[in-house]
Amino acid sequence: MSFSRETWEWIRSIAVAVALALLIRFFIIEVFVVDGKSMYPTLDDCNRLIVDKISYRFREPDCGDIVVFDSHTGRDFIKRVIGVGGDTIEIRGGKVYRNGVLMEEPYLMGQTDYQDYGPVEIPPHYFFLMGDHRRDSMDSRDPRVGLVSMERIKGRACLVFWPPGETKLLVGKAAAN
Repeated sequence: MSFSRETWEWIRSIAVAVALALLIRFFIIEVFVVDGKSMYPTLDDCNRLIVDKISYRFREPDCGDIVVFDSHTGRDFIKRVIGVGGDTIEIRGGKVYRNGVLMEEPYLMGQTDYQDYGPVEIPPHYFFLMGDHRRDSMDSRDPRVGLVSMERIKGRACLVFWPPGETKLLVGKAAAN
């Protein structure tokens, strides 16, 4: 094999690898870094996670899913889906009610001293999102975030891979009743 042919083979292989990497990154999965404590204790500041960008092309998020979305602040946020289109969400006495039923939220670690909210009915293709650390979370309760449309959701957080000692799958059904 001549030098120029071998060089061409290397260039072609690298180009194919870069093209595949870009396709995967833009359409299938993406790595995100958690910035802040709004999802503590489920996620911690600086955790790195893999976000599945393809599942929501076939279905909408479910209650309990942890999603990454465009916050309109120039940053991506990560929050938990608390309510979906057609649900009514209300917060009374630090407890969240979905459709009049108290939600079981074991990931909160006993936090119940946040403000009352609602009731608010969620329109179709919109979602009510909250952080797991309710006292330190800019989420759907804040008018700067509000209800989040399907178009703003980038994907479902599915795996924490960094730091290595904190590797875990993120199962979204924890908030579902």
